[in-house]
Amino acid sequence: MPARRRSAAGLSGHRLAGPLFASPALLGLAIFLVAPFVLALVLSFYRVQLNSPRPARFVGFEQYTRLFTDPDLAAAFGQALLNNFTFALIVVPVQTVLALALAVLVNRKLRGMVIFRTFIFMPLVFPLALTAVIWRLIYSRGDQGLLNAILGLFSGGSYTGHDWLGDPSTALGSIIVMSIWQSVSFQMIIVLAALQSVPTELYEAASLDRANKWAQFLNVTVPGIRNTLIFVALITTIFSFRLFDQVYLLSRSGSVDRASTETVMTQIINTGFDNNNVGQAAAMTVIFMLIITVIAIIQRAAVRQRGGV
Repeated sequence: MPARRRSAAGLSGHRLAGPLFASPALLGLAIFLVAPFVLALVLSFYRVQLNSPRPARFVGFEQYTRLFTDPDLAAAFGQALLNNFTFALIVVPVQTVLALALAVLVNRKLRGMVIFRTFIFMPLVFPLALTAVIWRLIYSRGDQGLLNAILGLFSGGSYTGHDWLGDPSTALGSIIVMSIWQSVSFQMIIVLAALQSVPTELYEAASLDRANKWAQFLNVTVPGIRNTLIFVALITTIFSFRLFDQVYLLSRSGSVDRASTETVMTQIINTGFDNNNVGQAAAMTVIFMLIITVIAIIQRAAVRQRGGV
């Protein structure tokens, strides 16, 4: 075979190597992301009821217009979106900063760090159902709840107790605290891996320049793990908007204020299965997916403009 033909064949093989290695991931995205979204898009144009002898009926954009014209449905969907945004605005910065602080602490070689790491990783090992049961006991109303009992002990008995999940002013905040406690370990592991990849020579050079620990953190650590922090913020944002499990599991006790804690995901489940309106739930899914996509694009573009990444 001539040298020119062999080089052309080798170049063609190199070009096919990338798509070939990426094909399993692309196939997974097509099966678990693209196909469900296309199915939801198709179902949103039909009136579909589960376990009904009536066939699906094409209604066009009726399911979408009802989301913005029906007063009750529009108010409920808007409140669910507001709860999602409130949850994300609090959880994303707090959880990212807390994950960074814990990763920096765990990365240090201190006495008793093994025990500390065990307690930090423990929430990640627990099943979410078990976590919800534990926090339901913590947030129990009256003096039966662990949190109320502790506050009553420190107040000398003057604190009579509070319904943390039933009070609209504290219901969403209680779920936020539980979510941060349960999920921060996952982000911390990602940040910890990035911290351990920062070259030690950079810290040695900073020490020679008489930079203190805080200056090293700002000028060496943060720039070195910047892309990882961006990734953590992005996935935390996505996880925040798909909030469902915590609200659903805690609400099984019957004491959670629904209006202040209902999210778009819980409303989609209730509409599709409890109210037996699959088409309306599919329309909510499509709109919610588009909102999350736009937020992710804006967030990524804003970060790119600031740092050129």
